[in-house]
Amino acid sequence: MKIILYFLQYIFIKLFFLICKTIGFKKASNFGKFVGEKIGPIFKSKEIIKKNINLILPNTSQENIDIITKKMWGNYGRILSEYVFLKGFRKGNLEKYLNISGLEYLNEIKKKNIPVVFISGHFNNFELMAMQIEKSGLELGAIYRPLNNFFLNSTMENIRKKFICRNQIKKGLSGIREILNLFKKNISIALMIDQRVTEGIKSNFFKKEAFTTTIPAQLVKKFGCPVVSIYIERIDGHNFRMTIEKPIYFSKDKSTEDITQHLNYLLEKMILKNPEQWILTHNRWKI
Repeated sequence: MKIILYFLQYIFIKLFFLICKTIGFKKASNFGKFVGEKIGPIFKSKEIIKKNINLILPNTSQENIDIITKKMWGNYGRILSEYVFLKGFRKGNLEKYLNISGLEYLNEIKKKNIPVVFISGHFNNFELMAMQIEKSGLELGAIYRPLNNFFLNSTMENIRKKFICRNQIKKGLSGIREILNLFKKNISIALMIDQRVTEGIKSNFFKKEAFTTTIPAQLVKKFGCPVVSIYIERIDGHNFRMTIEKPIYFSKDKSTEDITQHLNYLLEKMILKNPEQWILTHNRWKI
């Protein structure tokens, strides 16, 4: 039964991509927003989303929860519609829609020729982070979690490798070995730290424990490398603002737990800027 469902999802996404490609970027983004708002709630639990919003914004009203949820699904739909335009973004069209703050920090990293850990979360449009870093001239490996839908996963992996970041690293033990090999070659790593990972540690996240990746902290402890946080937000539907923060150099005596906690605090600040632009469908606090 699951195979049939995956295949139907694959057909739907391929048809969706075809329509988006035909009508052009701005119309496709608006179309994606409409589809996301109408169809998104069918596939994910409303209870998980509501629970997540209540943890982020305690005592918020049901009306506000409904507004945030609708906007999130609209943003989700826009992100999906934009995958077919990543090729054009990669070749130069992205500059029309993306304003970047903090480029001097990327230039500084290039001059020093050192590997760093770039961190962010699943914001709008999170795929642009790795793309822009690599376009800036930095060698990069991006960590990703393969989709459960194996029909669709091959399509998305192909898009990522061709247009987002050449070095795609699958989450897991084999990925850890690949990360270490890349780092030894002065190749930086980019990853989203907002997903639940069973191989991580329990760390405070919005005043509640959540399993959190320790990959950034482990790399900091082993290589003494800096961490750079990046936040991407959507402006007026079709435009983006990317904020690259100053590199953080942790002291040698900082523990893995302390570094991980600090990065969670940074993530909290990003989420609170635009809660509706964070993907709220993950069961983030499941222990």
